[in-house]
Parts: sequence; structure tokens; C-alpha cells
Amino acid sequence: MKEPDDQDTDGEKSGRSKSDGKHSLRSKSESRSPVKEDNKFLEDATDKTLTEGEESEEDSDEEHLEGSLSTYQYEDLQSTTVSQQPPAPAVEEAEEEVKKKISESFFYDYMELASMPFVTQDSDIPLDLLTLVHSFGYDCRKRANLQLLDDSIAVYIAGNQVIFLHLKTKEQVYLRSSSGEGIGIIGVHPHKTYFTVAEKGSFPNIIIYEFPSLRPYRILRDGTEKGYAYVDFNYSGTLLASVGSNPDYTLTIWNWKEEQPILRTKAFSQEVFKVTFNPDNEEQLTTSGSGHIKFWEMAFTFTGLKLQGSLGRFGKTTTTDIEGYMELPDGKVLSGSEWGNMLLWESGLIKVELCRGTSKSCHNGPINQIMLYEGEVITVGSDGFVRIWDFETIDTADIIDETGLLEIEPINELQVDKNVKLFSMIKMSETGNNFWLAQDANGAIWKLDLSFSNITQDPECLFSFHSGAIEAVAVSPLTYLMATTALDCSVRIYDFASKIPLTQMKFKQGGTALVWVPRMVSYTGAQIIVGFEDGVVRLLELYDPKGLTVFAGRKKILDADIQLKQVFKPHTACVTALAYERDGEILATGSKDQTVFFFEVENDYKPIGYINTPGPVCQLTWSPFSHPESTLLIFCENGYILEAPFPTIQQEVDDRDVISYEIKDMCIKCFHFSSVKSKILRLIEIEKREKQKKLKEKIREERRNKLAAEMGEDGEKEFQKEEEEEEEEEEPLPEIFIPLTPSRILCGFYSEPGKFWVSLGDYDSGFLYHCEFPPCDESNNFEEQKDEPFDVRYLENTDDNPIQTITFNINKIMMFCGMKNGAIRVYVLNENDPSLTSLVNYWHFNMHDNNYGCIKSIASSFDDRFLVTTGGDGNIFVFNIFSEFMLRKGIKAKVPSPRFGIETEPIPEDIEDPKAYSIENARRKREHDKLMKEVEEIKARKREQIKALRNEFCKLLKMNEELPKHMQFKRTDFDVDSRIRDEINRKTAFKIQQVEKELAWEKEKHELGLMKLKNRFRDPLESDTIVVHAIQSDHKITSYRLVQPSKYSKFRRASQSERRPSKLDRFEKEGTGRKDSQRDAGESVTAQEESIIEKGKKFRPKTLSEIMVKNQIEKTRKLILKAERAQLKIQQRKKEWEELYKSKPDDDFEDPKDLQAIKEAQVCMGDFNLKTAPDYKIPEHMRINAAKKEEELGHLDSLIKELIVTFDAELRLLRHQKLKLDIQMKLSDLHHVTLFQEMLLLKNFEKQENILQERVNSLDKEEQYMQWKINETLKEMEEKKNEIAKLQEQEKALYAGFQTAIGENNKFANFLMKVLKKKIKRVKKKEAEGDADEDEESEESSEEESSLESDEDESGSEDEVFDDSICPSNCDVTLFELALQLREKRLDIEEALVEEKKIVDNLKKEYETLSKKVKIVAANLNAAEEALEAYQREKQQRLNELLVVIPLKLHQIEYVVFGEIPSDLSGTLVFSNHALRRLQERIHELQEENAKQQKLNKEWRERRKQLIREKKEMTKAIQKMEETVRQLMISKFGRVVNLEALQTLSVNTTLEELKIRKLRKELANAKEMKMWEQKIAQMRWELMMKTKEHTRKLYQMNDLCIEKKKLDSRLNTLQNQQGNAFQGPREADTVAREEVTELIQLQAERISALKEEIALLRRKGGLILPPIQSPHENEM
Repeated sequence: MKEPDDQDTDGEKSGRSKSDGKHSLRSKSESRSPVKEDNKFLEDATDKTLTEGEESEEDSDEEHLEGSLSTYQYEDLQSTTVSQQPPAPAVEEAEEEVKKKISESFFYDYMELASMPFVTQDSDIPLDLLTLVHSFGYDCRKRANLQLLDDSIAVYIAGNQVIFLHLKTKEQVYLRSSSGEGIGIIGVHPHKTYFTVAEKGSFPNIIIYEFPSLRPYRILRDGTEKGYAYVDFNYSGTLLASVGSNPDYTLTIWNWKEEQPILRTKAFSQEVFKVTFNPDNEEQLTTSGSGHIKFWEMAFTFTGLKLQGSLGRFGKTTTTDIEGYMELPDGKVLSGSEWGNMLLWESGLIKVELCRGTSKSCHNGPINQIMLYEGEVITVGSDGFVRIWDFETIDTADIIDETGLLEIEPINELQVDKNVKLFSMIKMSETGNNFWLAQDANGAIWKLDLSFSNITQDPECLFSFHSGAIEAVAVSPLTYLMATTALDCSVRIYDFASKIPLTQMKFKQGGTALVWVPRMVSYTGAQIIVGFEDGVVRLLELYDPKGLTVFAGRKKILDADIQLKQVFKPHTACVTALAYERDGEILATGSKDQTVFFFEVENDYKPIGYINTPGPVCQLTWSPFSHPESTLLIFCENGYILEAPFPTIQQEVDDRDVISYEIKDMCIKCFHFSSVKSKILRLIEIEKREKQKKLKEKIREERRNKLAAEMGEDGEKEFQKEEEEEEEEEEPLPEIFIPLTPSRILCGFYSEPGKFWVSLGDYDSGFLYHCEFPPCDESNNFEEQKDEPFDVRYLENTDDNPIQTITFNINKIMMFCGMKNGAIRVYVLNENDPSLTSLVNYWHFNMHDNNYGCIKSIASSFDDRFLVTTGGDGNIFVFNIFSEFMLRKGIKAKVPSPRFGIETEPIPEDIEDPKAYSIENARRKREHDKLMKEVEEIKARKREQIKALRNEFCKLLKMNEELPKHMQFKRTDFDVDSRIRDEINRKTAFKIQQVEKELAWEKEKHELGLMKLKNRFRDPLESDTIVVHAIQSDHKITSYRLVQPSKYSKFRRASQSERRPSKLDRFEKEGTGRKDSQRDAGESVTAQEESIIEKGKKFRPKTLSEIMVKNQIEKTRKLILKAERAQLKIQQRKKEWEELYKSKPDDDFEDPKDLQAIKEAQVCMGDFNLKTAPDYKIPEHMRINAAKKEEELGHLDSLIKELIVTFDAELRLLRHQKLKLDIQMKLSDLHHVTLFQEMLLLKNFEKQENILQERVNSLDKEEQYMQWKINETLKEMEEKKNEIAKLQEQEKALYAGFQTAIGENNKFANFLMKVLKKKIKRVKKKEAEGDADEDEESEESSEEESSLESDEDESGSEDEVFDDSICPSNCDVTLFELALQLREKRLDIEEALVEEKKIVDNLKKEYETLSKKVKIVAANLNAAEEALEAYQREKQQRLNELLVVIPLKLHQIEYVVFGEIPSDLSGTLVFSNHALRRLQERIHELQEENAKQQKLNKEWRERRKQLIREKKEMTKAIQKMEETVRQLMISKFGRVVNLEALQTLSVNTTLEELKIRKLRKELANAKEMKMWEQKIAQMRWELMMKTKEHTRKLYQMNDLCIEKKKLDSRLNTLQNQQGNAFQGPREADTVAREEVTELIQLQAERISALKEEIALLRRKGGLILPPIQSPHENEM
């Protein structure tokens, strides 16, 4: 269905063919759609939304649908239809009208929009040759490729389809791309009633579909050049934002319902990932992408509405790609980063970078999505975590240090699973649950429960897919099973008939090649062989686990399972090709390591050998059964194609005897492809020119004959003349071009023995080349060989879109081709046509993504019923191949039954190490090890021989020594030549000399080092150590090395506290005045003045009297203290005297010491004879004998022994003391080192600290001085204000006195008052002489003049001119002179007032200037103090970083690893037992508090969510009330007015008085209305009575009229009888009748007037008209 203004273009589009967006479409009526959908969901959804008009539309035929609009649409757009060929202005006007008036019920026809397959013309190929059955893949790495339309319908992009997946039934519905060139992005309307499909291609469209009918509703055109990268609806759903991909990156804002762009601009010069509206302000948008984020705003400029973008500046932060972001309600933006932290943006700059504790990133990898849900911020990371953060913490975050980082912790977090890379999430709208769907970039769709409660469900993987490009697919030869592998390290099995995945198996490396083992090898079709990127080949076995007895009794049994059967590693690089020989005897494997390995299948894949290839192998193909010999066709990427014969299998060769597996004697044929495309194009050009030349010759001959027939001989001359004029130079033919880099070979296949077809990429694409191998020549060099194909087949539209892979159906009549752009092409061939002569007609359809969906592999089922394709976009499509036989429903694949004993077989050891040896490398390594072992054995034998000879020589030397001297051989006798030994000695001396020269520098270096060590450690010693040994033991003790006193012991510096006061001391001294004044800076001037006055009192200079009083107080205090000290001294002295008197001895007391001394004196005094004197007498007690000497000797020995023992004991004791002292000394040394490091560190900080402190002190003094000046200024201002008030009082008194003097009822009062108040300009004294007679009017007075003068100005505004120099007649002269005198006084007072006001103004200016300076100084002081505090913190942090040594005992160390104390204790913490116990107790306390807080947090979070919901409801109610208020305003005022402005208007006295008068009037009117209502009721009652009376009178009149009629008839009879005496009516009766009629009319008018008056009175504001008076009342 088309729009009216698009009939021509759509008609042309529908008429053209489509192939890759260029080929034609078949008519929809000719054949059925190629993509059959499961229409049950679509039809049910469509039936619900059909209207009556649409039903009538369905009833009409298909041609009517395609050719015209439906009835109701035609009626809606009838006024805008135009003729087929109107004039250009009319067309434009009609288009504008149509654009303005698109009907709400207008829909497009999906069948006209959807892209269809291309089929060559005049061919019998059906349009529905392939029908899409199911999609098993998912493009999990595509941005925002998971959306929800309701709780059960998920939608995502798969190549050229949009797939609607029912989450419960897993049914799929498909929506085709309209361009056929891919889909860029999808988006869902906020109300989920519409969804957008933004496509790719040349100027692609955005199609908006309605849900659930899935009908195209609107089409947006010309929004970008190549494709769309992202789309987003605004919060209300009225606008759509789109951003294009490379190359234009156009940002467009659409009014999508009118299909009109509103704004358009270039978003950025690099890739743009996303664009979103701010949900709280729809005029703001945000875009992000590669290395940028940009903030947009819709702004009205002088040229109209425009998009203004502001690029985010990263500043010091590293530039990053931004994938996820979120707009905050206040305009800030929260974005992610590549390293996992969150960046908070404000005004285009990074306000703060958010991370977790200990500087850990918020996520380990990029943050892909950020959302705000119920007051919580949700972040989705590539690390597989979903974290919940507090919104308030993020919203109020700010930097705290120079790093710009702020550490926050998440409220909750959820790890989905290992090896999960979350890309996006979307909320499921299930009531009462907090379920989300998550897109996993590693190939899954998850269902997450983010409620974080006790009943929270674990993450559930709803669907699992391959991640990234799918490298290979293989189909079972027996049933409807297929296997796929990819670089995501998995192998998966699918039942494509039942549309279900069966099982998967994970490995360490990614799969690159896969083949289903043929039935000749595995009859049950249960084996799969897979090649991996590390060169390993694994044989897997598929079986049905239900057939195993081991599984009996289990609840859940899988439908299929895989088991590893065998593993080997033939290659060192990734395996690219696997191929079984046609009889199943040999397996060939190819790799990028340029080798092809052969294995014997029957002998458990025993290695046969390998051959080297000239390039990386890309495909292996064995010859079919139709060929006489079995050969292997090897395709290499770099242009080489090889043919290898069947390898020879040696049966009896021992594997251990094989040195290498390389096969060197194989006769291999080689074809080195040489580019011939330029030659082909040249031949085509030549053929084209030949045709043109023949055509021109024919035309020329006809022209010649015509001229000859018409003109004869002149015609021949004319013809020759025309020939000379028409002669043109022929353009040169295209040059022969051969690319320097050979074109890459993509695929190929056998045609005949020795011949093959090959498809190439790059320059040589566009053709299929038929080639033939040259004869095998072993001497020929492959690199020098150049071969050309002998035949080619042109492939339409494949110059830039080559064939990537080719396969055939069973009977070879259909060739399925997978294209580079993801399209499927099917050629229909003739039977037995190896030369492909019928390669003309084909079917072409785009399925996979056109940019990166290259088809990697394609395969058909065993019965040719199905076709499977896999692409680089991760999609797997299964098609039903057109057949005459219908596919029966309910078909299902059969999984092979398990082999007997499979559950007991040991699983082979897998090769998981990618560095493991390959088969060939392992063989070479074994041979190398064997060779090395042999060499080591030879070395060992030689060493044994040398050892035996050495032992024999030693024996000979020993025998020589045992011989007599004269028979012994000297050592010199063993010298064959003495010169040899001399030469050896000379060389040795020379070498020693050389070594001494070489080591001279090292020797000098070490000598200098020794001298420095001596100067450093030996010279500063005051005394060296002294060792004291014990006498009877080995104990010893050493004294300390005394070092000379350092300079620090003599030098004492002033500390910081002595040099300057601390900040706390200054605050205590200065009080809180300054802080209070700063805090109250925003208050009124009066509060500032009071605070400044109070502060000024503290800081102002003291007067002499205050100083004298203070000195007197201090002097008195000192005298009191002195008296108290003297009193205490006296009391203490009394106490000492008392104690002294108490200790006084008695009078007869003798000292015992004195008595002993007297006794000794009495004994010894007076006898001093020498022993040598002749008269010396030996005392009795001093006489000596031998016994006494022996006793004395024995006593001396015992004394010596006692002294020795005592010395040893004291030495041991001193040794123990020294040990303790050693400990203390060592601790002191360690503390000394710490203090020295601290001192050095503090020295580095001291200079800057002094500068900062001096700045703080100077600013503080400056602030105090300025506060004092402000105080003085305020005092002076107060004095001046008092003087001004006195002058104003004087002026008032002057006027009052003059008024008293004038008195009342003085007719000259006004004149005298004018004289007094007249404004004159007084002349200065210096100018009085020259200007005495000049009077000028003075300037207008200032606003601050007295009230009397201002009143006089108001009253004296009349333009009267009077002469104040002459006293009027009859005026009191005394009063006139008094007025003149008082005027002079008034002028004096006014001059004084002016002067005082000038002074006050100057003081105010000075005060304002000082206040500003105070604020500046205070701000500078705060900044300086903060800088000083920051410097102190930095200093303290640097001090904290210093290492401090603490000695510990072993029992104090509780840090053990495996029962032992580790050697490294750097990660330990030294802690006291008391503090540890306190911390342990605190842990329990914190756990209890944490439990309570978690409980409270949970309650409050629930409460918060409830409040948020209530807030949303209240917001809706407020919006509704605002709309009501707006409507009321419009109805009352005619426009929307600002109520706050109305409320803040000043009171209008007149208006208020009028309001009061209005109110009184309304009350009076109400009373009067009440009275009139009563009157109306009375009048109604009277009217009713009158009406009754009138009715009664009418009845009477009727009776009278009847009676009158009777009387008339009787009178007539009488007149007839008596004559004409009484003819004519009576005059009295006529008058009475007229009066009654007039009365009736008057009463009717009165009734109608009263009714109108009642109606007016009932209305609000109705006017009360005076009662209508009757004509009689008017006359009266």
C-alpha cells in the first residue's frame, strides 16, 4: 500500500527487479512469498486490529490492493489527491498537503515493501525455491540487538530478517528487510505499540511497524547514506532520533508520524555508537562513540530551531570509547569507560571519576549500559557483573583530591556466570517481579532477577548460541542432524527438522573445520571430526544417552550427548580443511602451516605422512567415484592448486623406525594460477568494438547507396566528404594487468579428471575459471610456474561479491553458492554438464548481513529436502528446498544409539596445551633426543678412557717416588722440550700483567671505597670496643663503640609551635566573629554591620585609659599573688621548724660514732714505733710463725678465688645487662634512623611550609586591620546619620515655627510659604560681587530631602511666576522679612545636609570597598589556610609512608603459611592484643549493626520504591491538575499567567478599596436581589391570581358573547320584524371589547418581561433592568 505522493516512485520500485538492491521483483500474484512464516501469531495479532474499512479492503481483490487506496483511506485523503501528471508547482503543493495530512489510520502494504528474491528472466526457477524454516543463530555482538515488545515476545535482528521470538513456545516469526541490504538497528516505542526497523543500503529507510499487527505504519526517508547505527524514541514517543553509520554519521530528529525530519546535523567525524533523548528534558540529547561523547540541545536561534552540540572534554582523563551512559534528571551525564570506571559529566567536563574501594575499577572491562531504575543506578559490564549503585551518592559526587577519583561501593551486585560478556539489558514488564533480559556477547540470552531478596532466582540461560562467525557446518548422512563449530571453542549439534538444539561441547581452542564422518567409516553416522585453531584434530561420537543403562533412574536425560573418542595433533597452525577419501580409507587434513597430513582411517587414524604445500591450505576435495583414480585436490590461498595421488600405505613398517613423516617421493601436479581477467576484459572490449564496427559499416553502406541513388556521382563525393569528417581516432584497448599480490582462492571443485573449477576473490572475482593440471614434472619449480585457465564462466554481479563456498545437491542439478555479502545464489544446471555450459539461470536472495555476514559454509541434507547456511554474522539459517513432494509434518531427526560398552570406555587424554608438539614435531623431537643420547654415551666412554689413563699415570708417579733418589725421574725429565714450559710461563706472566692492567681501575675503585668507609665509620669514633673475658669460663663482654657527639646534640632549633601560632590558637584568640560574618554574608546589611562592629571591638587599638586600667589590674593581681606566696612560705617554714624541734636530741645524748672514734684514739694514740727500730717491741698478737703464714696463704687463696668467682659472676650479670642494653641500643638506632628520615623529609617541607604560614599570618593581620577600619567607618557613618537627623529636625522646626508665625486663615500664607520654600542657587562668597543680582533656579532636590520639602514639591508643581523681592500690598512686612530670614537659614541647613550626605555617601562607598576587600582577603585567607592544611596533610602522609622497624618475638607472630613463618612479612600488620580483641568484639558489633542496617536498608528501599511509584502517580496527578489550571486560566484570563508574579505584586490601595466597595455593593445587590425575588414571587402570585381572574372573566365574556350572539340573533329577528331602528353594534359594547383586548395584551407583555428579568437575575453578573411599565402607568 502506498502513500498518494509516492505512487510514482513506489510504482517504479515495485516494477523494477531486485538483486542486491538492484534486481527486479516478481509480481506478488505470480508466486508465493519465498520466506514462509509461521503466520499463526501474525494472523491472530492482525485480526485483533482490523477495522471495518480494512475488512472491506481484505474483501477486495489483490490488484485493487496494489493499485489504489482503501475506501476509508481514500475518503480521508480525497482532498489531497492529484492527477498523474500535474504541473510542478501543483505537485509540490499537493505533496506538502499530503505530508501535512497523513491519516492516523494510514498503513503501507508489507508485501510491496519486503525485499524478494531475484530470478533471471525467462527461466523456470520458482520464486520460492528456498523457504526459510528456522534460524538457530543470534548476532550477539550487534549493538542493542535484543528488544521486548511484551513479556513473551523478544525481537532481534538476524541478517536481513527481524525475528520475533516467543520466549515460552520458542516459535519464530520473520519480518523481511525492505532494502535487501541488511538491517542496522531496531528500536521499540515507549508504549510498545510501534517498533522501528532502521535498515542499511544506499540511502536506506526507517520503517515504523505497528505491533501486534506488524503492518508498516510510517517510512522515514533520506536520513543517512549507508546505514543507521542507532535509533531512539523520546520519553513521550512523539519524536525519533537516528544516527547514521560510516561515512556521514548524520544525526536526525524526526516527527515520525508526519514522516518529516525536524533537525539534522553531523554528529561526529568518528564512529557513533548511540543517541538517546534525556527522559527528563526532551530538548536534550546525548551521543557517544569512538573516543568521544557529545551533548546536544535543541535551541531557538535567530535562524530557527537548531541542534547545538557540545563535545565532552576529557581533560586529564585518558580518552576512551564510551559505550554506555545515562542522563541524570539535573542534566548531568553518567558514562562508562573502557577500563571500567564511571565518569560523571557536568557542563561538558568530567566532574569526577567513580571507582570502587582501594582504587579498583567499577567493572573489569568496559561498561556497556547504564540505567536508572527506581532510584538506583544499574551498570552492565563486559565482566559479566550487574552492579547496583546508590543514585544520591553518584548525583552528589565530587572530587576530593588531585587524582579526580572518588571511591564508592555498590549496593548489590550479581555475577551472571563465568565467561559471560554482558552487552545490554532490557526490563521485562512482569508485575510484581524485577526480571530482566540480558544480551550476552558470548552467545546467550539470560533472564536475570535483580530483586536481591531471599527468594531471588539464579540467572537462567534461556537461549544459547555461537558467539561470532561460524566457521563450518556439517550435515548427517543419515538423518536431519547438523553440527557446527566456531571460534568460541564449542561444537554444537542441532535437530533442524524439529527446530531444536540438542547438545554442545566446549574446548580450550576454537574450531575451524568440521566434517561428518561418512557412512563408509561409521555406518551409524554417529561420528564427527573437528579441526581446531591450535592444529589439533578431535574425533567426537554422538549418541542418545537414553540408551545407556547408567542413566536409568535419573530425572532429566538429554536428547543427545557427545563424547571424545580420539585426539591427535597433525599441525602447528589452525586446521582449515578436512576430507575423507571416497572409499573412506584415508583422512586428509590441511592447515595454514602449509602442510597436508594423511591418516589411515581403518588403523585408528594411524599417521601415513604429510606433504608440504606452497601456500596455506584453504580447501581439500577428493575426486568423486566417476574418476578412475582417487586423487586429492588441494587449494592454497595464494593461487596454487595441487593434485596429490592416493598415498601409499606401508603395512609392516614399525612406527619407531620412522624418522620423519614427510612424504618426498609423491608425484604432485601443480597449477599456479595466473590472472587472466584483464585479458578477458580486453577480449570482451575487442568483441564489442567489432560489433560496433560492423554495425557502422552496415549503416555507412546504406548511406552510400542512398546518396548514390539520389545524387549519382555527386552523391559519391558527398559520401567521401562525410567519411573524412566522421573519421575518429580509436581509443586504446585496456592494458593487460596482473596484480602484484595473487588473488585469494576461495573455493573450487572437480569437473573432470585433471580438470577443476575455481573461484577467486579480490581482482579476479566475477568469473568461474576452468583449469587443467599440466603433466607432473618433479624437476619443475612451483614458484616459477605460471598457468592460465582454458575456460571461464561469467558470474553476474560478482565483481565485488565473489562466491565464497560451493556445494551441490545429490544429482548435481543445483549448485548452491554462498556469497561474500551473505546472499545465497542457486544455479540450475543440466545433468552431466561438467563444463557448466548451463550456468546462466540462477536464484539470488540476501539472507545474512551484507557487511560482515559472509557465508562461511553451506550444506544440504542427506535427502535434499533442507539447505543450511552459516555466516560470519553468527546466524544459522535452515531452508526448505522446493520440491514436488510436500514435507510431512512432525518430522524429527533420530539420534544414533550408543555403542555397546561406550559408557565403560576410557576417555582419551585431550590435548589442551596449544604449545603441545604436533605429530611431526614429536617425531623429530624423539629423533633429536635419541641422537643426543647417543652423543652423551660417546662422551661418557671417552671420559672413562681419559680417567683410566690418568689413574695409570698416577700409579707411575707413585712408583717413581718409591725408587731410590738416583733412580728417580725428575719432573723436568718429563718435559719433552724445556722451551715449551718457558713459553707457557712467559705467557702466564703476560696474562697476569694484562689482568692487572684490566683490574687497575677496579683496584683503585675499591681502595677509594675502603678509604671512604674508614672516613665514614672509623674516624668518627671516640673510643673503640674493649673486650673483657671471664677467668674461669668462655664468657666475654664488649664495650660500645663511642661515636663523637653529632651536631644535633649541640644544636637546638625553634619548633614550629614556638615560631608561629597554630590555626586552632588563632581561632581561639580571634573568636568566631570572622566565621560568623562569612557565614552570614548573604544576610542583610544590618546583620553584617552588627557582626563587624562586634568584631571590630575585639581588634581595634586600645586607648591609653584602657591600657592604664589593664596595667593597674595586672599590678594588683601580681601583688595578691606575691602576698599569697609569702603566706605559703611562712607556713612552710613553720612546719620545718616544728619538724626540726621534734628531731632535737636530749642534753645527755652522745653520738655512737663519736664514742667509737674516742675508743680507737685511746688505743692507738701515742705508739708510733717502727718495726725496724731497735727498741721496737713485738706485740703478742703480731708475733709470726709458719702455721700463721700457712693460714694467711690459705686465706689469700680463698680470697682470690672468691674475687675471681665474684668477677665472673658480675661479668655474667653485666653480660646479661649488656644484652638488654644491646636491645635498647638497637631499638634506639632504628628509632634514630626513623627520626633522621623524618628530619630530612621535614626539611624538604619546611621552606614551603614557612612560606604558606607567613602568607596566612600576613592575610590574617590584613583582615584584622581592615575589620578595624570598617568598624571606624561604621561609627563615623552613625555619627553623620545622627547629624543629618538633627539637621532634618531643625528644618522641620523651622517650617513649624514659620507656620505658627503666619497663623491660620492668612490669605498670604501660600505666597509666604512659596517665598520660604523657593529654591535658589546661592552664590559663593568669592563670586558674590559679580553675581549679586543674578538669580537661577536650583536643581531638583535629591530623593532623601525632607518630607515637608517633598510635599511642597508636590503641591507647588503649578507653573506660577511670582516676584519674591517685593512684599505684596496688604501683606505684613514683618512676616515677609521673617520668611526671607528663615529662607537663608533653610538654605544653610540644606547646604549642611548636602555636605553631610556627601560625606555619608563617601563613607558608604568606602565601606563597600572595604567590605569587598574583606571578602577577598577572607577568601584568600581561607584558601591559604586550606593550602596550609593540605600541605600539612601531605607532609603527614609522607611521614606515614616512612618505614618503621618493630622487633617481635616468635610467639608474637601469628602469620603462618602451611604451618611455617614465611620469609616475607611485608604484608603483615603489627597490632596489640588489646586492640585486636577490641576489633574482634567490634566485628560482632558491626555484624549485628550490619544486619540491622540491612534490614532497615531493605525496608527503606522498599519504602523508597513505593515513594517513587507514588511520586510517579503524584506527578501524573500534578500534570493533570496543571492542565486543569491552565485551562481555567485560559477560560478566566484568556492566557496562561504567572500566579507567583500575581501574588508577589505590591498592594494597590485603589484596587483594594474598589474591591471592598465591590464587595459591599455585591452584598447590597444580594439583599436587593432577595427583595426583588420576594417581589417577583409576590408578583407571580398576583399574576397567577390575575390570570385566574382574567380566565374567569374570559369565561364570563365567552358566556356573554354567546348570550350576545343569541341576543343579536333575537335582535336581528326583531329588527327584521320591527325595522332598521337598531341596526349596527352598540358603541358601549365595542369600547368594552377593545379595553379587554388591550388589557390582555398588556398582561401578556408584562408576563414575558418578568420571565426575562427572572432569567437575567438567575445568571451570574446579569443586569437588573427596570420593570416594564404599562402605558397606563407611563401616562400617570
